[in-house]
Amino acid sequence: MGDPVHLALPHAPPQPAQGCAVCAELAGLRRAARARGDLSAVTDADVEIRHHPHQARRR
Repeated sequence: MGDPVHLALPHAPPQPAQGCAVCAELAGLRRAARARGDLSAVTDADVEIRHHPHQARRR
């Protein structure tokens, strides 16, 4: 047998940025997905919230 495998606890779900309409929408989609048991969609929403650029973009 090989060495034991050490697994970390999963990250806490990201919090939507205050005042960000996109994050608020994603949080709503995440709640609905969790309510229907669609954990894949919950994870997708978490990734989108975590990577969404909350600051204004420069032109």
